[in-house]
Amino acid sequence: SLASTAITCFTRGLDLRKGTEDVLCPANCPLWQFYVFGDGVYASLSSICGAAIHRGVITNAGGAVRVQTLPGQDNYPAVNANGIQSQVLSRWASSFSVTAGTKNTALEAVGRAVSTARPSTGKRPKKALDKKAGNKDCKADIAFLIDGSYNIGQRRFNLQKNFVGKVAVMLGIGTEGPHVGVVQASEHPKIEFYLKNFTAAKEVLFAIKELGFRGGNSNTGKALKHTAQKFFSLENGARKGIPKIIVVFLDGWPSDDLEEAGIVAREFGVNVFIVSVAKPTTEELGMVQDIGFVDKAVCRSNGFFSYQMPTWFGTTKYVKPLVQKLCSHEQMLCSKTCYNSVNIGFLIDGSSSVGESNFRLVLEFVSNVAKAFEISDIGSKVAAVQFTYDQRTEFSFTDYATKEKVLSAIRNIRYMSGGTATGDAISFTTRNVFGPVKDGPNKNFLVVLTDGQSYDDVRGPAAAAQKAGITVFSVGVAWAPLDDLKDMASEPRESHTFFTREFTGLEQMVPDIIRGICKDFLDSKQ
Repeated sequence: SLASTAITCFTRGLDLRKGTEDVLCPANCPLWQFYVFGDGVYASLSSICGAAIHRGVITNAGGAVRVQTLPGQDNYPAVNANGIQSQVLSRWASSFSVTAGTKNTALEAVGRAVSTARPSTGKRPKKALDKKAGNKDCKADIAFLIDGSYNIGQRRFNLQKNFVGKVAVMLGIGTEGPHVGVVQASEHPKIEFYLKNFTAAKEVLFAIKELGFRGGNSNTGKALKHTAQKFFSLENGARKGIPKIIVVFLDGWPSDDLEEAGIVAREFGVNVFIVSVAKPTTEELGMVQDIGFVDKAVCRSNGFFSYQMPTWFGTTKYVKPLVQKLCSHEQMLCSKTCYNSVNIGFLIDGSSSVGESNFRLVLEFVSNVAKAFEISDIGSKVAAVQFTYDQRTEFSFTDYATKEKVLSAIRNIRYMSGGTATGDAISFTTRNVFGPVKDGPNKNFLVVLTDGQSYDDVRGPAAAAQKAGITVFSVGVAWAPLDDLKDMASEPRESHTFFTREFTGLEQMVPDIIRGICKDFLDSKQ
């Protein structure tokens, strides 16, 4: 049989040379890095491993895939499947399909796969059957916020500890699996142990058994706010790009207000679950400050983040469904990802050398990049400025709060035609477009598109933009001088500078720009 080729998360259909090829996808590719166009038949721009997960041929644990090259087609559809949202593409020159590869080819590849299969994280790949690694399919950093108030009392407190212990064991804690910590809510919150303290289920179980009951009012709101703000720092063991989760256990009802704590948690990108036990009876409801406390505190009040148990007795059957929720990576709607936490400004060259039809291709490129992001009033935002000697803000970050409106605004941009003063345009955009959002929570990116030599200095204005916290990508076409492009781009310049001879080449750069934004976003996270 054919030997498999080990590929990376990023290998695209167009990177393969043969009509049919057996490949081996690595494990643990971050889903946000996949760029996939179509459904079943994928444009060859698509990531092969991304398409295979989308199709259900493999999971994120990787595996053998057979890739079959197919002719190009029109209208690749966008379909959400297996945690990957594929994108629409109007036309592409070639396609491929994916089916399950055969097992023996996978074995042959193992020897060679190790060095190339994983995107380099600087860590050596662990052996597959490593008990210490834990459940790699469950990526989560979890704080269990347990109820230590007089409401619950010593006896039920011990039952609560048993339940949390069972959840911790079933999660599959390990160096590459979930990490957990515990905070006790009572009068004042107390962080009992952090994510970094233990990476083995045995140690966690022991630490939970040792917890002492504190007593006092159930100031859950205070504890939730404290946990969201203090628990998930890098020095306390939170990991970049892994969902942050707080599971709040509540016996009865809170003594304080949860609404503000819920808002703070969402701002910090934390997914809050509430497990309520022994809900307040009709008589007791009069003592509850806010009857809707669960909906105000959880990440989203869509039912997914709230969980009820009638009592602390016989809770074993509730363990597995809770663990499944906590491991549903793609349901964690409050996590900050590059898709929902960036501002992207496009600076578009409207000079006369571009021409009307190429200008349409530039707008298509801008749309295709914007389309990949979750644009909303609490999510990512997009703005566009067109420049010649003059600058025109086509729309600012606050003008449109939905993807549909942004895409329609991009389509409606009218071509200006004129000279090229790129430096002035960068200064204008830094001041007028990024100025108003510079203290906001999103990370700022500027994508400069130009097809020629600027009449003014670009280096000074680009340095000022970067100093103001804006990451600059430069995209040059045709006569754009490489020196200008490099002078504008953020460090490392190689990965922030793009060039194509023809405007038709812009389409192929779309995945690279998106991947670049996501990589910078992850590298910058607290």
